[in-house]
Amino acid sequence: MFALIAEELARIAADKGETLPALDPDTRFLGGDLPIDSLDLATLLVVLEQRTGQDPFRAGFVQFNTVGELAALYRSALHCPALHCPDVSAGSS
Repeated sequence: MFALIAEELARIAADKGETLPALDPDTRFLGGDLPIDSLDLATLLVVLEQRTGQDPFRAGFVQFNTVGELAALYRSALHCPALHCPDVSAGSS
């Protein structure tokens, strides 16, 4: 998922005539070194939904700030597309 996000961010930056800096999971979307604004971020989310067929925000907005956080949201959605995963953290007593 990280690679797909990086690919789309590079495309968005290139469309603006910008170069995407190196990304890591802690790279912040807004207010950091990425040459994107909030409209670009919204575009990224639409494209990711189109390419993956998943919307991790279907049940409501989930806060994310970094590339790694967004990748984790999509990984979770891809593993539990209905957003009704059993709570595996609830162990037996």
